[in-house]
Amino acid sequence: MSEYAANGENPEVLFWVGCAGSFDQRAQRITKAFAQILDKVGIKFAILGKEEMCTGDPARRAGNEFLFQMMAYNNINTLNAYNVKKIVTACPHCFNILKNEYPALGGNYEVIHHTTFLQGLINQGRVKMKEDGVYKGKKITYHDSCYLGRGNNIYEAPRAVLEALDVELVEMKRCKTNGMCCGAGGAQMFKEEEPGSTRINFERAEQALETGANIIAANCPFCTTMLTDGVKNKEKEDTVKVLDVAELVAASMA
Repeated sequence: MSEYAANGENPEVLFWVGCAGSFDQRAQRITKAFAQILDKVGIKFAILGKEEMCTGDPARRAGNEFLFQMMAYNNINTLNAYNVKKIVTACPHCFNILKNEYPALGGNYEVIHHTTFLQGLINQGRVKMKEDGVYKGKKITYHDSCYLGRGNNIYEAPRAVLEALDVELVEMKRCKTNGMCCGAGGAQMFKEEEPGSTRINFERAEQALETGANIIAANCPFCTTMLTDGVKNKEKEDTVKVLDVAELVAASMA
């Protein structure tokens, strides 16, 4: 972003990478896939790089309001200084907090989740799929993340993107408004689970495996981690892959 500003230019969108997309090795592959798509269709995008801080979502969800507000104000000052108008992110947690909770602190932006953004590109004909894509005819089940689904009522965009891949989309019994958490939301990603008879991610992965799908599609780096662990618990990692919607599109583009 600083390079664009130095040249007196504005990118079409700011790609908010997020902590997982920056530091987690698995989530970095999602970041790369999405950046490749943007590059391929010729969208001028920028990232904040080292100027991007955590949105503060885990801090607020864990109850540390003071830390959240400090982080949010820092980010808002940076974004407003660059006159950012449009943000796209591959993390529903970043998406939710930037879209719904930053305005109260003076951060007003058009925030788009990457699945919605991809659906727009497909509808405009900017993203075209190969005739015989790698996933053509494959059985895919899609996991609704809490913050995208029930939190923001976005159910159709990710499914529309998957259908464009010419796959067989099979739904889990618990999907859409009746979806089930992967177990990582609300800052649970960073703490030990409470005592109980099973882990939430094991249960959710089992529901996904019951569909007989070869691929579990996700839209969130946390969900990807949790579901991958659940698949490993069932020793199915060789036959069932957990992939982000952006990775599926990047591999199938003409």
